Amino acid sequence: MAAHAAMPHRRRRTSERQHHSPTAWAVPVTVGLVLGIWAAFIKRAQNDGVATGGQWVLGVITAVVIAALLFALMRVQHALPRELRALAYGALTAATVGFLTSLAGGSVLRAAGIGVAVGAGVAAVTFYFYYTRE
Repeated sequence: MAAHAAMPHRRRRTSERQHHSPTAWAVPVTVGLVLGIWAAFIKRAQNDGVATGGQWVLGVITAVVIAALLFALMRVQHALPRELRALAYGALTAATVGFLTSLAGGSVLRAAGIGVAVGAGVAAVTFYFYYTRE
């Protein structure tokens, strides 16, 4: 006898591990590595091209923090409405660009201005992207 269409189905237990696609790991790791190396080279240029351990520590910390924040944002993005999702990506981009600008020797006002401008642009583009695809 055939089952009724409204039959309850087996739900996934919360104890089961969730597997992530390779893209879920590759994008944050790649972005983190690129920005970590970028931060290290900014510090190296300020030291007249002399490599120091501190610049590589800064690069590794930058890479880990940015990759972790991007991974966390990618994990919760589907639970957010499109406006908040766009704002979150814009804020993460603004903080990253502002940090790299201040690391390069820009003033706090310049770093904040460039970060906010780039973050607003990213937020507008991601909002448009999500708005046209939902």
